[in-house]
Amino acid sequence: MKKEFIITTYSENNIGLTNRITIIFTRRKVNIESLTGSESALPGIHKITIVVNEEEEKVKNIVKQIDKLVDVLKAFYHTNEEMIYQEIALYKVSTTSLMESDAIERLIRRHNARILEITPEYTVIEKTGHKEETQELFEELNKYGVLQFIRSGRIAITRSRIEKLSEFLKERDEILLKVESRNQLRQPIQ
Repeated sequence: MKKEFIITTYSENNIGLTNRITIIFTRRKVNIESLTGSESALPGIHKITIVVNEEEEKVKNIVKQIDKLVDVLKAFYHTNEEMIYQEIALYKVSTTSLMESDAIERLIRRHNARILEITPEYTVIEKTGHKEETQELFEELNKYGVLQFIRSGRIAITRSRIEKLSEFLKERDEILLKVESRNQLRQPIQ
């Protein structure tokens, strides 16, 4: 059964990596609903957040393939329930429409949106929330004429206290220390 999953990939910020990741989805005929990249909390490490609507087994296989890429430190997949996530949407409406009645102002307040910029020609409104919330505001604002609309990709963090990458790196470092210790014990004393 298809379900929405959030895939997080951690890597250094290398040229072409996003392309190599998206090719993995293309080969498996899996559509990417949203893709966002940014720095992570760890210095020098970037995080790519990908949203897909697919069967879990297929998502597991995709994550395994992503993990095999040389530049990738680690990839994980999560359900929506395991993550805290948001998207941002921007709406441009005519300032004249805004000023003609207080309906748009009431919509902005009801949807907990905010005005970013007002010019004589247009007003830009920002809404942060889940896709359904930003879409609902779009549909209501569109009754008054939306000039432009854009929604970002999803940004997400895990609900767990520690990011999975931190746990992975800690475990990897412990293994490397053990291997290094064993190798030092095996070397002849000079």
